[in-house]
Amino acid sequence: MSKQFAVIGNPIEHSRSPELHLAFSQKTGIDLNYVKRFAEIEDFEQSVETFFKNENGVGMNVTVPFKERAFAMCAELSERAKIAKAVNTLSYKNGQYFGDNTDGQGLVEAIQALDWNLENSTMLIIGAGGATRGVIYPLVKAGVKKIVIANRTLARAEQLIDDLKASVSEAELSCITLDQLDGHFDFVINATSASLAGDALVLPENLQFKYAYEMAYGKASSFLDQAKARGCETSEGFGMLVGQAVESFYIWNGVKPNIKDFL
Repeated sequence: MSKQFAVIGNPIEHSRSPELHLAFSQKTGIDLNYVKRFAEIEDFEQSVETFFKNENGVGMNVTVPFKERAFAMCAELSERAKIAKAVNTLSYKNGQYFGDNTDGQGLVEAIQALDWNLENSTMLIIGAGGATRGVIYPLVKAGVKKIVIANRTLARAEQLIDDLKASVSEAELSCITLDQLDGHFDFVINATSASLAGDALVLPENLQFKYAYEMAYGKASSFLDQAKARGCETSEGFGMLVGQAVESFYIWNGVKPNIKDFL
């Protein structure tokens, strides 16, 4: 009998998770069924309960806007979920929910698949929202030594650093405002939606970097256009999507597909 999996969100039609997990299934020989599940805002918790308790659910991915509510449902959390304060991967064991967050590890896997070296690197992350919160711990564990967070409002970036610094004490964290963008970095990561909506994120000439990663995918990005114009190596975020799916599949099935087979 096929193992039952789902991804839940609102909206959900755009999700590519089912096609990824089907591809992993075909590659690994693990028999599974993976579906999209739309939840009304007020019905999220009930929909999760129904899936696991009435429909033999094994695992569920959680996407916008429910990751914080999934976090609140869990009796047990991974270290990276605790730090992200959000859950995108749910399992159900012994009548309790276990939550993990694979987004950050997905970014790490995507960067490593590009053969960009994270070891002892320096990084600028633009944006101080939930996406940034979720990736800092895995990035530091992968070897990043210095991270500067640039955000429109400094207070939000400062709060993020206060929340995270104890868990990543081996790295140097600091923050600046967007109009203070300057310096030399190995990596610049765009964790905002600014450059997708034609809301121009202008990178000053004195900001120098080797690699540019756009967390979003499938849309034009002025951020990547500017990085390409400087001769930098660039990537959009599809690899991060594949990477987080690989990690979720591994948590649920104990087998880890090779991300490079699916990029």
